Amino acid sequence: MTKSYPKTIPILHDDYHARHIGKLGNGNQFFLTTPFSPALKDEGCEFVATYIFDKSGVLIEHKIVSLGPRHKLDADHARRTYSQHLDELGEVEFTDIQIELFSIEVYDTQFGLIKRDPEEGLALELLPGNYMAFFEPWDGYYDT
Repeated sequence: MTKSYPKTIPILHDDYHARHIGKLGNGNQFFLTTPFSPALKDEGCEFVATYIFDKSGVLIEHKIVSLGPRHKLDADHARRTYSQHLDELGEVEFTDIQIELFSIEVYDTQFGLIKRDPEEGLALELLPGNYMAFFEPWDGYYDT
């Protein structure tokens, strides 16, 4: 039996990285999160990202704001930006979502739920930052 990547993947609502996921009033799905590029070759960067998916899980909209390098992060500004993203969603239901894999480039950085090189083993990673990684049986649980 050949192992393969799923077309869509559930993400289970929790109190950690998947705290602000769910459904909008119109039935579309959302994922509010804080990706980051690690400080390896440069200063790295912190972001606030809101992804909007249609009812079938296709990415239809995104809003990504750069908060700048981690070592210069203004925590109050970061909290306000995150709260603003959440407020802009309007009435929401926090619940599990089911989304397709996606990839977009913003700030010369790849964002999305992206397939890892299969030679390293099948996994889907939330990038940048690889702070959520999903593995078979693709049941919505993730590793950090």
